[in-house]
Amino acid sequence: MKKLFLVSALALFGAMNAQTTFGVKAGYALSQMNADGDDDMEFEGIGVDKKSKSGFYVGGFVEHKLTDKFALQGELQYAELGGRYQGKFEDSGYHATFNMDFKINQILIPLSAKYYPTSNFALSAGPYLGFVVSNKFEAKFKDSNLPKEVIAEANDELSDYNEMFSKSFDEGLQKVTFGLHIGAEYNIYKGLLIDARYNFGLSNLEKDSNASTKMNFFQVGLGYKF
Repeated sequence: MKKLFLVSALALFGAMNAQTTFGVKAGYALSQMNADGDDDMEFEGIGVDKKSKSGFYVGGFVEHKLTDKFALQGELQYAELGGRYQGKFEDSGYHATFNMDFKINQILIPLSAKYYPTSNFALSAGPYLGFVVSNKFEAKFKDSNLPKEVIAEANDELSDYNEMFSKSFDEGLQKVTFGLHIGAEYNIYKGLLIDARYNFGLSNLEKDSNASTKMNFFQVGLGYKF
């Protein structure tokens, strides 16, 4: 009887273990900040437009199959996110472009419910938590036909402004964020997969403020299940 129990326990453990897989993933992230009054933003009297910011993400995940069709997945990611605003200056034949980059690097913990219409394709959705690990503000002139010494002087003057505003940005930023994500995954070959996901930020990034700024981001990359 003891032998039968031991064999049964080992078989059950093996079956459970076979339903759980681990993996890694990495790829491209495209994020955008959406703030109150975006349409009326100015910098030194020049109107600016909202743009998207490119970055990357990397992390690992564990998936547990409940049935052939349904699974749960937890992840841990490091993601380079944020937003960008861009302004253009034109006067007397001269022009210049400047970018204002808000860099918000986060540790993300997404949780997903997954549905497999086929064995190689899955749809997923769920919540995520984000923990800010670093942030920085940087304004810089570029793409200009102004004399190089003028641009160099302007960027030197901006360096002090960047340092001051980065501190203010850090102090006014929430350190924990949350949102929802939806996505899809396709197994290309054996354990190699492609994954795409859109994340909707639900929390206000601004701390102790009546203004509201939220961040949405798209992710696409490759992964591997061991």
